Amino acid sequence: MARFAAAGVAIIERSSWWTSAAWPDVTQPSFVNGVVIVERRLPPRSLMAFLIGLEAAFGRIRGEANAPRTLDLDLIAYGRLAMSAPGLALPHPRAEERRFVMGPLAQIAPDWRHPVSGERADWLARHAAVGRDAHPL
Repeated sequence: MARFAAAGVAIIERSSWWTSAAWPDVTQPSFVNGVVIVERRLPPRSLMAFLIGLEAAFGRIRGEANAPRTLDLDLIAYGRLAMSAPGLALPHPRAEERRFVMGPLAQIAPDWRHPVSGERADWLARHAAVGRDAHPL
């Protein structure tokens, strides 16, 4: 969390850690997920660049899709912004399908609404098709 503060990214709220079987390859180590809500000081591309740099600092090497990784940071949404551009799609195109994302989000912001569908985080967490086994540690 100190690296967020050093970059001027203020964390407003943080979920507990959640665990679930790896997806799509359940033979990989289990996932540990969490969600933070940050104050938007950086524009979306700058915030995404910060997240990618933080992944690299923790040893992530980007390569094959869905390969095991030391750290995976996603920008799920940026206010109500909806956009699709190379390297950045907002809201995250599959987050609403994943209980390991929507569960932690619903824990800290159950009334959050998906910028495109308008569905609430708590509803999305209950109806997510992927990572149904996700639960708080």
